[in-house]
Amino acid sequence: MTKAVCLMYGAAIALSASAAFAADIPAAPVARVEPVSDTYFGEAVVDRYRWMENDKDPDWLPYLKQQNAHARAVLDALPKRDVLLARIQQLSGDVATPARVQKAGVRLFYQQRPAGANNFKLFVREGGKDRVLVDPTALDTKTSHVSLDWWEASPDGSKLVYGLSRDGSEDSVLQIMDVRTGAILKERIADTQAADPNWLDDSSGFFYNQLTGKNNTPERYLDSTARFHKLGTDPAKDPLLMKRGFDPAIVYEKIQAPYIGTAQHSATALLILADVRHEKRIYAAPLRDVVKGKAKWQLVADFADEVTGVDLHGDDLYLLSTKDHPRGRLLKTSARAPSLAKATEVVAESKLVLQGMARAKDGLYLRAMDGGPSALQRLGNDGKLTTIALPFEGTLREIEADPNAAGALAMLTGWLEPAGIWSVGADGKMSDTGITPKPAIDTSAYTTERRYATAKDGTQIPYSLIYKKGLKMDGKNPAFISAYGSYGSAAYTPSFAGRTLALADQGAIIGYANVRGGGEFGRQWHRAGQLENKPNTWRDLIAVCEDMNAKGYTSPASMAIGGRSAGGITMGRALEERPDLFAAVVSGVGWHNPLRYVAEQNGYGEEPEWGAIADPAGFKALKSIDSYQQVVDGTKYPAIMLTTGVTDPRVAPFHPAKMAARLQSATASGKPVLLRVDFDAGHGMGSTRAQQDAESADTYAFILSQTTGK
Repeated sequence: MTKAVCLMYGAAIALSASAAFAADIPAAPVARVEPVSDTYFGEAVVDRYRWMENDKDPDWLPYLKQQNAHARAVLDALPKRDVLLARIQQLSGDVATPARVQKAGVRLFYQQRPAGANNFKLFVREGGKDRVLVDPTALDTKTSHVSLDWWEASPDGSKLVYGLSRDGSEDSVLQIMDVRTGAILKERIADTQAADPNWLDDSSGFFYNQLTGKNNTPERYLDSTARFHKLGTDPAKDPLLMKRGFDPAIVYEKIQAPYIGTAQHSATALLILADVRHEKRIYAAPLRDVVKGKAKWQLVADFADEVTGVDLHGDDLYLLSTKDHPRGRLLKTSARAPSLAKATEVVAESKLVLQGMARAKDGLYLRAMDGGPSALQRLGNDGKLTTIALPFEGTLREIEADPNAAGALAMLTGWLEPAGIWSVGADGKMSDTGITPKPAIDTSAYTTERRYATAKDGTQIPYSLIYKKGLKMDGKNPAFISAYGSYGSAAYTPSFAGRTLALADQGAIIGYANVRGGGEFGRQWHRAGQLENKPNTWRDLIAVCEDMNAKGYTSPASMAIGGRSAGGITMGRALEERPDLFAAVVSGVGWHNPLRYVAEQNGYGEEPEWGAIADPAGFKALKSIDSYQQVVDGTKYPAIMLTTGVTDPRVAPFHPAKMAARLQSATASGKPVLLRVDFDAGHGMGSTRAQQDAESADTYAFILSQTTGK
């Protein structure tokens, strides 16, 4: 960035603040330029800011601090920020937010952030009384916080295994608790971010996954191992049951992680090899042999068989497969002698996308989706499939069941319905458990609608809108439209509006586009926005925005788009293809420089979704989604805010940092490019309520300043 451009930019960031105040805003730092050129299949690609990949570079932290100081001064000066923050704090503080529930024996475990609390806690309900089991906030300091990453109660509910990490890093340390007394056992196991523990029936021990790669290196998630821990023993002596090269008969890639799965009342264990794909490679072996380290694994399904879910029920093995049936069907085979070729179809493919299942005493509960909204079915022990009516249109975040009890537990939420824990009775009726108290938030002033935009190829792209009733559709309303479209995940299905109601209160329309690349309509919808088809993802978003303009909801001068993580691809490429269509763009911990995935710890494992840099087709696909490399000097870009957390294990901070530097040097619009940095947060999974409140207030204030001038 030249000095002249820097001066122009410094004047522009005043936004609606006074000219006098603008002089007090520290300028954004001019990033050091040290070009590095890479050649891929004869094509040279220049990276101006490669040095940012080295977090030990002496300029790195000063650069982040100066960028954040600049962003903070701009954001804190916005006139709507304080009003928005107060409303957001009220909205988030009044809501108790559940995260997970599990029934084990006579105990009911549930993870929830109580109303007013700053982070999630784990509770147990027993004999009609609730008590706190794990309270990570008790371990917080003035400069650091602890989060509960994952947990699993033993089958009889007597023991609990769980992971804790600091500052949103997700770098879990495994601990074990005696549930009756609350005593924490002496065992500690590090490097258990993706432990996924599976208990033995007698609650005496569990299988788990352990990372072996050094933290904050590209090897972090490669070559993880599967081990077994017997309670009361030294974790350092936990037997190794699977790693790459351990068993000559089990050959797999370094990006795949081994997990050993169990189920109550089954003499079979499963070896599951998983990577970023929904599909798994699955083997089976007698559980007694697995525990002894003498398993002779039988192949159940390979990746090409497209098995995305499994359920063990005694000697029966149920497999959810999308092979030649992109919305999924359910197959049944023998757990002792599995054969896909001889498997019986027990639930045929339908218009519903099958997402998951949970085993109860009265049958198998199936969680499904139809373009976004959820559906629930039960496959009874008699083989009859029934549909269970939901109390409102919404999203089943999960379905949990106990194989020893009839019925199930579900987490359900809607656009204007806060998330709650619901019970499903054996009679097929759903009722609110009351575990999550209803907040004192009146949503009667808001409305929602679901619309469809027509993409360039004629595909109908669904999107949902939330706004205040009575809003005049004159094309002048500020709008904030979010999209994701990756991994076959349905990222934006009905979920309580919560903090976004503060933005709606200011006359804004909040929207969510179900673009291709997600899984709203099954595997075909995913593939239509993957690899060489990835441009459909951001062009679907563009189509939705154009449709909103045509219908009078908003206009380019009032339109903002946003997305998080892999949604950074969607935001970045839409921004570059149609800078004229948006007034503002917000990228939350966004992935902007995919060509450099080789430099981050969450890189190589992503190759099945994005392509491999060592492959010509993979390079072409990666380059097409690399928004950092496709910034063009002299372009009049809209106002942009990027966010990052320095402990982010999923999207390295160099992605938003490079993108910010490149945009600041390239834009000719005079509009702000801000880099907001959280120094004690990561990808958002472990962020506190206060951190989420502050980021939301900054985001909404920034959007309003650019779409309304206020």
